[in-house]
Amino acid sequence: MRFYEHTFIARQDLSPQQAQALAETYAGLVAEHGGEVTKNEYWGLRNLAYRMRKNRKGHYLHLNLKADAATIDELERQERLSDDVLRYLTVKVEQLEEGPSVLMHARTSREERSRRHDDGRRGRDDDRPRDRDERPRDRDDRPRDRDREDRPRREEARSESPSPPESAAASE
Repeated sequence: MRFYEHTFIARQDLSPQQAQALAETYAGLVAEHGGEVTKNEYWGLRNLAYRMRKNRKGHYLHLNLKADAATIDELERQERLSDDVLRYLTVKVEQLEEGPSVLMHARTSREERSRRHDDGRRGRDDDRPRDRDERPRDRDDRPRDRDREDRPRREEARSESPSPPESAAASE
């Protein structure tokens, strides 16, 4: 048997439970044909790079498979026939990855960061001393641009040179 990573995208209007049930259906199909599913992950509802069949989002599901080529052909044939599957991709790998995938690691670390604050706050603690660049800046505290600094000089230069209507009145 060979090792495969299989990822597919289900329609956005399915519930997460329906999308996971779809993955279980395909896992059962693989098992019927003599294969084995070693990992079944739901990556969540994610934005698509472009619209596919009028969908802007999709439920991403990932399966690690031990199967032969005929089983993979049948799995892909069933997914082509299904209206719920937008896209699929099967990649042959040398060995299967143990533990959660990279996307699942990112999700768990994001959840841990949001759980750190017991009082519901997100972000960093206010007790920690701030660097000079991190301090909040008021409107008057922001760096000024050169045009503002040069403005009084320009106004002085304008007041020294006579304006055209004054010079016309002075010549008469």
